[in-house]
Amino acid sequence: MTWSEMQPLLEQACTETLIMVGWSTLIAVVLGLPIGVLLVLTDKGGLLQNTVANKVIGQIVNIGRSLPFIILMVALMSFTRWVTGTTIGSEAAIVPLAIGGIPFFARLVETAVREVDHGLVEAVQSMGGNTWTIVRKVLVPEALPSLIASTTTTVIALIGYSAMAGTVGGGGLGDLAVRYGYQRFETGLMWITVALLAVVIAFIQFAGDYAARSLHRRGARSGPGPKLRLLKAKEPAAADVGKVA
Repeated sequence: MTWSEMQPLLEQACTETLIMVGWSTLIAVVLGLPIGVLLVLTDKGGLLQNTVANKVIGQIVNIGRSLPFIILMVALMSFTRWVTGTTIGSEAAIVPLAIGGIPFFARLVETAVREVDHGLVEAVQSMGGNTWTIVRKVLVPEALPSLIASTTTTVIALIGYSAMAGTVGGGGLGDLAVRYGYQRFETGLMWITVALLAVVIAFIQFAGDYAARSLHRRGARSGPGPKLRLLKAKEPAAADVGKVA
């Protein structure tokens, strides 16, 4: 197979992989972030301590993480058909990719949020901050470098999952490698696909590490002081209003 024949196949496969990984990552982050934060808040000593809720959410996350992706795809075929109307193609692959990515990202979020200095949480509590204020002003901003690194890890994992999805008709680079590299003995195309995946993963890892380091350095320079001063500045204003009244 010549390069002119390979090029359109590679372009289409790359587009399908980017669509699958992009949408599934977005869904995993949007749904996994609150689940991970909730695991921290409902844990022992948390702001919303609830042992039953924590164990239930934790078990659901554990079950989702324990299932091999290929089995998860098969188990979700009926649900995938109900959502997308089909079980093959890149659109159908987004469903199991997203569902597999949610518990994976949630555990990474839990680990990142637990690393936040508890002294900052206590400081905001002493200023009258409620749970939502603590999550929005302290937990998520302070854990942001780790959350960026967690997102990078999730994206790379989903790229690997998308390659597995290609083995059962999910489209993308994995499907291209199987159909042409394995079934049609186009070894050259298969190795180009492998090299392309390696380059994409290396670029994503570099970009994620760079973003995480930049945020970490910026946070180290500014420190937590401005956030706490901002919250502290609101109290005198409220007190002045009370005096005027």
